[in-house]
Amino acid sequence: MSIFTNDESVKPYQRNYRWVILTAVWFVYFCFGMCMRSVPPIVTPILNDLKMTYGEMGTVLGSWQFVYIPVAIFVGLAIDKFGIRKSLFVGALIMGISEGIRYFVTGYATLLPAVALFGAGGPVISVGAPKVVSLWFKDKGRAVAVGIYTTATWIGGLFGVAATNSLFMPLTGQSWRMTLLIYGLITLTFAITWGIFGRDVKKDETNTGDNVGILQTFVKLFKIRNVRIVLIAGLMSLLSEHGFYQWLPKIFEFENIAPDTAGFLAAIPLAAAIPAVLLIPRFVPSYSRGKFLALIAGVLVTGMLLSFFFDNWLRIAGLVCWGMTAPTLLPLFMLVLMDEPEVGSKYMGMAGGIYFCVAQIGGFAGPLIMGKIVDFTGSFTPGIIIFASVSFVMGLTALTLRLKKPAEPVQIV
Repeated sequence: MSIFTNDESVKPYQRNYRWVILTAVWFVYFCFGMCMRSVPPIVTPILNDLKMTYGEMGTVLGSWQFVYIPVAIFVGLAIDKFGIRKSLFVGALIMGISEGIRYFVTGYATLLPAVALFGAGGPVISVGAPKVVSLWFKDKGRAVAVGIYTTATWIGGLFGVAATNSLFMPLTGQSWRMTLLIYGLITLTFAITWGIFGRDVKKDETNTGDNVGILQTFVKLFKIRNVRIVLIAGLMSLLSEHGFYQWLPKIFEFENIAPDTAGFLAAIPLAAAIPAVLLIPRFVPSYSRGKFLALIAGVLVTGMLLSFFFDNWLRIAGLVCWGMTAPTLLPLFMLVLMDEPEVGSKYMGMAGGIYFCVAQIGGFAGPLIMGKIVDFTGSFTPGIIIFASVSFVMGLTALTLRLKKPAEPVQIV
C-alpha cells in the first residue's frame, strides 16, 4: 500500500499515511522555529534603523509570547471543533503574515504588533503538533514521532539564526526587512503544503472523551499532581530558555564579535539540539523522566555559564551542552502529559494548551527581564545568573514527579 494512501479502514496509528502527516507537520513546525528565531540575529540593525532601546527590543522579543498566553488555552478546543487540518493551516498562515508585514514597520509602535501577531498563530502549531502525534502514533512509535517533530523547531531555528546574516542579509543588500519578508513567504509555502496533505481523524477514532466545558476540563487537569508540576517546571524552563537564547547573538556582539560570527556561535546550540531531541525522548524510560529532567537542568546550567563567562573551546563546549539539554525539556514534558493516564490523547489538546499558556508566561517575561536588566546595569551578567538559578530550581521541581514503572509481564510457568 502506498504511503500516500490514507486507508480509513484501519486505526490512524496503523496507517502508512501517518508518516505523510508527520512530515507535513514537521515542515510547519520548522517554520515556527525559523520565524521564532528570525529577529535575534538582526537586533542590531533593527535597533539602529528604528531608534529603539534595549528595553523596547526586549518587549518586542517577548510580545508574541504575551499574545500566545491567552490564545493557547483555547487552541485545544478550536482544534477539536474545526479539525487539525484547518486549524494548523490557519495558524501557519498567521505566522507567515506576521513575518511578512514586518517589512512595512516604521518604528517600535508598528514593530510590536507585527511581532505580537505571531503569538496568535504560534500556539496552534505548538499545541497542534503534539495533538497530531497523540492521534496518529501509539506506544513506542509515539516517542519516536515526538523526537522527530521536535527536531523541526530547532532545525528551523538553526536555519534562521545561521542563514540570516550569512545568506539572506548579504543577498538582500543588508536589508532586514527583505530578509523577514522571505521568511514569511517560506512559511506561507509550507502552510499551503499542510493544507494539501493534512488530514483529520474521524471523531469516533479520537477518543476525545466527555463533552464537558473548558472550565470543568481545566479544573480536572489541574487537579492532577504531575500536570501541576509540569506546568511549574515548564514556566521556569521557558523563562530561562527565552531569556538567554533570544539575546544570545546580541550577547556575543556585546563582546565585539562580528554579527555573522555571532550568528554562527548562536547556531551551535541549535545544531546540537537536533540529535538530542531525536534520541533522548526515545531512550529515556518513562518512569525515569523526572530524574533525567533534573540531570538535564544541571548540564544546562553548566552550559549556560560556560558559554557566557568563558571563551574559545570552553564557550563552544558550553553552547553544545546547553543545546543538547534545553531543547529536550519540551518533548519530555509532552511525553509526561501524554502518558499520564488521566490525560492521554483524550485531553492532550487541552493539556497542551494549558501547558503552553502557563509556560509562555516565562517565555514572555524572559527576554523582557533581560532587556530591562541591560538597560539598568549595562551588562548581561546579572540576567545570566538569574536564569541559571531558575534552571537549577526547575530541575529540583522535576524531581518531584511521580512516575510509575510499567508492570512486569506475568510469566506463566
